[in-house]
Amino acid sequence: MHYILLQFLILLSAAFLLIMLAQKVKISYPIFLVLAGLAISFIPGIPVITIDPDMIFLIFLPPLLYEAAWYTSWNDFWRWKRPISLLAFGLVIFTSGIVAFLSNSMIPGFTMAMGFLLGGIVSPPDAIAATSVLKNIQIPKRINTILEGESLVNDASSLIVLRFALVAVTTGQFSLGEATVEFFVSTVMGVTIGLAIAHLFYVIHRFLPTTPSIDAAFTLIAPYFMYLVAEHFEFSGVMAVVSGGLFLSYRSHEIFSDGQSRLQTINVWSTLVVILNGLVFILIGLELPVIVDGLEGYSLTEAWGYGLLISAVVIVIRVLWIYPAAFIPRWLSSKIRRKEVAPGWKGPLVIGWAGMRGVVSLAAALSLPLTISEGVAFPHRNLIIFITFVVILVTLVFQGLTLPFLVKTIKLSEIDPIAPEGQQEASIKARLIEVSLKRLEEHYSDQTMSIDLIQSLKNDLNTRLSHVSDRLQSMECEEIESAEMDVYNEVLIDLYHIQRRELFKIRKERIYSDEVIRKQEMQLDLSDTKIARKNNKH
Repeated sequence: MHYILLQFLILLSAAFLLIMLAQKVKISYPIFLVLAGLAISFIPGIPVITIDPDMIFLIFLPPLLYEAAWYTSWNDFWRWKRPISLLAFGLVIFTSGIVAFLSNSMIPGFTMAMGFLLGGIVSPPDAIAATSVLKNIQIPKRINTILEGESLVNDASSLIVLRFALVAVTTGQFSLGEATVEFFVSTVMGVTIGLAIAHLFYVIHRFLPTTPSIDAAFTLIAPYFMYLVAEHFEFSGVMAVVSGGLFLSYRSHEIFSDGQSRLQTINVWSTLVVILNGLVFILIGLELPVIVDGLEGYSLTEAWGYGLLISAVVIVIRVLWIYPAAFIPRWLSSKIRRKEVAPGWKGPLVIGWAGMRGVVSLAAALSLPLTISEGVAFPHRNLIIFITFVVILVTLVFQGLTLPFLVKTIKLSEIDPIAPEGQQEASIKARLIEVSLKRLEEHYSDQTMSIDLIQSLKNDLNTRLSHVSDRLQSMECEEIESAEMDVYNEVLIDLYHIQRRELFKIRKERIYSDEVIRKQEMQLDLSDTKIARKNNKH
């Protein structure tokens, strides 16, 4: 046990150091970690580390999906639901079919069912890889939303395809009609379970006397409840986590009524995600020797040939799919042409090239059973795992390293009519000031006349309130009476509460960017936290 713990700590420390080094050399850390893990695996004496697929699906997948859903704007997700659905469902199924036909004709003894199995495994791009590669690159908001939305949903569709193909391989029976019905049932019921559990956690956060630490703890266990309950009933655990995460994110202004809870939760999740991502991607690289050792019945040259060819096919399929998916709906619908600016050729090209595969594909491949029946080995299992690893390596390294260069070369710019961020911030601040002044007039007129601090606050709001905490610090002095300071703090806390409600109304109007709204919410949280700290001192 002590040796396993030591291995874990060494691996985690190595991942952190590599992430820092990746930031230093300005390379996306998933790429850097995979390559570093690959290099480390060839060092003599390095212990063999194997990935338990159940551990990936159960321990890593729910929180990583939940965190991605939490920071996805529901308004933007719903606005671009058509291209997201065409990629997350249409492209996954199309890719699975092409890979099935190709592998069936190319690999001796490879049936169509096994081809669909391989297609379902390698079809979904990785959420973390795409966002990490594009993190420091200025890309249009539409492209970023589509890529994030696709990566949230496509894991569900690919794993459902995998489930049906696995049944076909193990039983030799497959019904397209039944599979289609089960596909929609699994998706819809997964969403239903996710929303039901999310509502339960919403009630806990909203109406029970939680603390910041308990709020953060509940957000950690929520995705596991969603995933486990959905999978227990054989529905999509991925869709449960995604739908539940989107709902709770949209209601976060209500479940985190004070800034301390929100800030503590954000800090906890930031730390957790760095740990999980670091472990996952370095483990992918370290897994290669285990995969190669299990490659029986095929030469390494043959396996690499199959893997490189299928890698090229999945890359080309995505690029070819993206342009019809972007333009055909516009040609068929005048409503779409009126509502949406034409995407042009640059945006779809970037989306098409951002198809890096990752940990879900490898975990899915490793989850294949060793046997299909007693004494009968699962056919081509080791080859499927090796091909999956090659696809991950090629797409993650080749596309991941060239994607920033592509974006800069074609000089991609914003195509949708979005107001500059500074303008949005100024507009939101103006509305927050207005609602605060109205609150002072309606509820604190007497205090405004009798207490100099509140009168000063009102005067300051009438000019420009950039940061309420600065005003609080500037007014601190020993001459201020304790009772007046308490009233002053109560007024500020109430104003912050009203401003949060106004921010929620602003979010529902879908006029301003969610990122800009979150910045304003963060400023309120910081100001609220400063007041809470000072109250605790007293």
